[in-house]
Amino acid sequence: MAKFAIMGHGTLGSGLAEVARVNKDEIAARLGEAVEVKYILDIRDFPDSPDADKFIKDFAIIENDPEVEVVVECIGGTKVAQEFTRRALQAGKHVVTANKELVATFGKDLLAIAAEKNVNYLFEASVGGAIPLLRPLFQCMAGNQIEEIAGILNGTTNYILTRMVQDGASFADALKEAQAKGYAEADPTADVEGIDAGRKICILANLAWGKEVAPSKVSMTGISAIDLKDVDIAASAGYKVKLLGHALRLDGGKVAAYVAPHLVSEKMLLASVDDVFNACMIRGNAADEVMFYGRGAGKPTASALMGDVIDAIQHREKRRELGWSESADLADSALLPMKWYLRGDFTAADAKAVCGEVEEIAPNAVITAAMSEIDAKAVAEKLSAAAMLRVL
Repeated sequence: MAKFAIMGHGTLGSGLAEVARVNKDEIAARLGEAVEVKYILDIRDFPDSPDADKFIKDFAIIENDPEVEVVVECIGGTKVAQEFTRRALQAGKHVVTANKELVATFGKDLLAIAAEKNVNYLFEASVGGAIPLLRPLFQCMAGNQIEEIAGILNGTTNYILTRMVQDGASFADALKEAQAKGYAEADPTADVEGIDAGRKICILANLAWGKEVAPSKVSMTGISAIDLKDVDIAASAGYKVKLLGHALRLDGGKVAAYVAPHLVSEKMLLASVDDVFNACMIRGNAADEVMFYGRGAGKPTASALMGDVIDAIQHREKRRELGWSESADLADSALLPMKWYLRGDFTAADAKAVCGEVEEIAPNAVITAAMSEIDAKAVAEKLSAAAMLRVL
């Protein structure tokens, strides 16, 4: 029998304990042995939990118990979670997590410890929640040179934008609804300012190209400044506004990554992804474009955590060769050529005079030819544009 411990009994930790309990027979049949939760670490008491006898408050019990093969970190943040993760790996235990902040910021160092100790550090649930995404990227698409990744990687912002598109809600009202439904935290900064999606696109880029793309070096723009007027104009012209994480491999081996709102044509699959759902398009030189879709957060994420627990046990003897090395050679995302949406008190003729051919999609709103962000900002300034968004 394989035994594991869970650190944290919030939405994810409790969901994982439930999956392990309810699906124990199916898991045992697929793995070839039973899997059992031995400990649940939390500073709180849960006397009514069906796992009440498993709760402990001292991490050292987990750290020093040779029966515990896998530790699942559901604490969040980078302070206690980082310390306990390091100690678990140093103790020769596999570690599984959904903590995208920890993986994006300290993943390189933690993976190095895992390699040194011949154990696994797995984090399928850190990007896309319940969506099988990372394992297909580093395993199923291993025969590809990955060229581009673009995804709706944050369910909170996608819910807010869906409400703005479908019901004409303002950003402020849609955010309040998201908070009331539990989709957004009391402090929604990480979601609405693109930070959460930024961490996730970094993890995807790290795995795609094997070199570290640090969140501190990635441009992240969220949706807090999105005007309902632009959402309506986009919809009338056959576009939807979506917050995308975008990473590309450029000529010469450089990598570019950023997060920003985009106008996405309704002809593209990403445009049809609404509510709290996530989706990610990965383009490889052999597979072309593949799409992954599903629930990106919440209790269903426990499915991905359990998958990693099983994977870690299956790779007891020969660990997953997973990780990234030195820093990637990053290109400035502000130099990437792309089309831009501009709106303001100007005509299409005014815009054409400033930047050449444009597509008029509404009075006082145009889409430009491809140009860099630097050039687009210069055009927007000349036109005194009130809004400026990327077009995928």
